[in-house]
This record gives sequence, C-alpha cells and structure tokens, in this order.
Amino acid sequence: MEKHAVECIFCDITKGKIHSYKIYENSHTFAFLDINPRNPGHALVVPKKHYETIFDIPEKDVCNLFKSVKKVSAAIKKGMKADGISIAQSNETAAGQEIHHIHVHVIPRFSPEDPVSIEGMLPLKLIKKREFPKIAARIRKNVPRK
Repeated sequence: MEKHAVECIFCDITKGKIHSYKIYENSHTFAFLDINPRNPGHALVVPKKHYETIFDIPEKDVCNLFKSVKKVSAAIKKGMKADGISIAQSNETAAGQEIHHIHVHVIPRFSPEDPVSIEGMLPLKLIKKREFPKIAARIRKNVPRK
C-alpha cells in the first residue's frame, strides 16, 4: 500500500519543489544525480509515488522502477565511459537506508578503482554447512506463493 509522506525530500524532488539534476523521467519514475556522489554520474532512481521500502511497493511499481534502473544504468555507463555499474538498494535503518523513500543507487565504476563488492560492505560470516538447509527452509516458508 502506498504511504503518504508528510515531508519527503525525494517526493519534493520528483514534483520539482526541490532542484535536482534530472537525467531521466517517465510517468512512473524519476532519476537524478546524487549530490553526494561516490563517482561522477552516481544517480538515484525513485518511483514518483511514495513508498518507504521494497516491502511497501507493489510488484507492478517494482517492475517500472527496475525498467528505469536498466535504462539509466546503460545511459550512465555510456555517458560516463564507465567500465561497469554498481547498483545498490537498502531497506530500513538497519540496512543503512537514510531517506525513507525507496530508491536505487546507480554508480558508475572504473577499472582503476578497487571494486567494492558485497564483501566490502559486510565481513564474511562463517556459517557451518549444516546450518544452510535450516536457513533455506526458514526463508522458503516465508516466500509468498502467489
């Protein structure tokens, strides 16, 4: 269900109330340069409707969001002559989400940089092999069936 944002910087950006460096827009999404970029060309892609996290956004809007992420990723890679693209999306405070409007970071990457992978974000956790089936079962029983 869509939640109404009383004050949301990303909602204000998509409505033109706050200036941004827009790079793409369609009827569902808006993409603009991050003002605290990790690299030149680092952009954010957001739905125009306010949803806080991946858990709140309807599937059809997730599809629209990631179609735009794909277009923006290709444009950034070509426009910035990047060697690769990192895509990041965090949900809830524990995961590092600071703006509570779902957004996807599209970050151009260049070969001379040290690649920051998932291992660079979190240290490896050594989990015993006998725990994997239990973990998988816990997750499987919570996957929606429809």
